[in-house]
Amino acid sequence: MPFYKAQDMQATPDVVNPNVMMMQFGGEFIKVGIVTYEAGEAPPPHSHPNDEQWIYMLEGRLAHLLDDETVTVGPGDLVHIPRNTVHGIRLLESPCRFFTCKSPAGSGNLSEDYTEVPNVTELEQRLAEVS
Repeated sequence: MPFYKAQDMQATPDVVNPNVMMMQFGGEFIKVGIVTYEAGEAPPPHSHPNDEQWIYMLEGRLAHLLDDETVTVGPGDLVHIPRNTVHGIRLLESPCRFFTCKSPAGSGNLSEDYTEVPNVTELEQRLAEVS
């Protein structure tokens, strides 16, 4: 069984935002990664029609949009994002670092099932209202 040490993992660029580097791996059924965002790097609200996702916050605080709910999450918080659920984040503290896992594994790339949503401006406004 392989073991991975975070300090030895190779960071790869995000498909959606190449300025964001992610340490990511894909297994047979699930893909995982450690993602770090700096101020201004978070992706716009989106959905994943094929991927179920979990996020475990390690560092920083986020305004997190999940369908009709927007909450603040921080270290130790766990977020479940079901398939086809519109979600997005806005950094309240930088840097923001979290462990994430998504299923199915697909190619192992965390961004491969990223799907734009039509009402991004409205959703970003909702995120801007959270402090």
